[in-house]
Amino acid sequence: MHDLKDIRQNIEIFKKKINQRNVQIDLEKILTLDKDNREIIFKKEKLEQEKKLLSKTKDPKNFEKSKKISLDISKLENNHLELKKKIKNILSSLPNLALDDVPIGKDEKSNKVIKKIGELKKFNFKVKPHTILGTTKKNMDFDLASKLSGTRFVVLKDKLALLERALINFMIDTHTEKFNYTEISPPIIVNEKAMYGTGQIPKFQMDQYEIKTDKEELRKFLIPTAEVSLTNLVRETILNIKDLPLRYVASTPCFRKEAGSYGKDTKGMMRQHQFYKVELVSIVNPKDCAKELDRMLNCAEEILKLLELPYQIVMLSTGDMGFSAEKTYDIETWIPSENKYREISSCSSCGTFQSKRMMARFKDNKDVKYVGTLNGSGLATGRLMISLLENYQNSDGSVTVPNILKKYMKNVEKI
Repeated sequence: MHDLKDIRQNIEIFKKKINQRNVQIDLEKILTLDKDNREIIFKKEKLEQEKKLLSKTKDPKNFEKSKKISLDISKLENNHLELKKKIKNILSSLPNLALDDVPIGKDEKSNKVIKKIGELKKFNFKVKPHTILGTTKKNMDFDLASKLSGTRFVVLKDKLALLERALINFMIDTHTEKFNYTEISPPIIVNEKAMYGTGQIPKFQMDQYEIKTDKEELRKFLIPTAEVSLTNLVRETILNIKDLPLRYVASTPCFRKEAGSYGKDTKGMMRQHQFYKVELVSIVNPKDCAKELDRMLNCAEEILKLLELPYQIVMLSTGDMGFSAEKTYDIETWIPSENKYREISSCSSCGTFQSKRMMARFKDNKDVKYVGTLNGSGLATGRLMISLLENYQNSDGSVTVPNILKKYMKNVEKI
């Protein structure tokens, strides 16, 4: 969330930066509301002082006058609360400002490829998509999942269920043992404050799975990503600078309605309503966000390097970045059946945008400052399975298990 004072003092910069995010919001309106609100506060404080002076006189003749002032104060208080609500609603819908080195553009067409890693495998047979490789023995069953839950769900069985678990354990071990992330097993049901803190609501409320409750104030949601749970671990806290950085990793199921993606990736495991993801979150001194983003990207990349899967790194444009991000790198892994790279991870720096929504701060000597937050997939398990199955497939439809995974796969050679 942005500080109203910053907008007031840097209105032209905000207009330019918000426009680069392809968001149409009248910032002059928020300044007008802010001006009106400050005038109301001034009038209210003046009346409160007048009432205080009248009460000191203890003159009965001032009783009616004091009563009228109280009514006027009450009206001003109601107007103040209404204006505060309007201002908060606008502030809550403003995306983070992109850093100056982020490519400016409307969509993914303006993204910038940073590097490509690994050789694309050459096959001497017709490549099969993961939907064929997985469903031959019905170990990847979309029809059965549809009976249980509807479209965009899957039931994995036998060695494919084992592969999913193996990949999760492999990724968690790598991030904890090699990169010193602290493993967390967080709740996958969170409250409204948690969703608001990381920017999922109110802007993207239609894409969330909300759990039905009896009372509005007890709203609960299934997490769309473990970023929500992990980042909110520091909500409404004041940390000590010596405790930073904090680095968390978790594997959780994630739930998304995919409200804006009708017609996209309807077949297979590429875009589902429920999927597993290993998530990385860092809580840092904001001045270290750029360095931490590079570190996080390296941690996520390492999974693909160890599995020897080809991939590319892309810096997202201002129009393609997530709501809370100030800078984002996507990792895209090669999908042979589609003959293109597909996103498997997004690593983002959010600066102090989320921490201001969460009131997450740290003490630096006598100063109390907002922390910097970062998040990234390390990696999306389903999409990693797709890449692995397709890149390691054999002409007979079997899939060779990468050497580094065998100890997690009961030493199975092939699937």
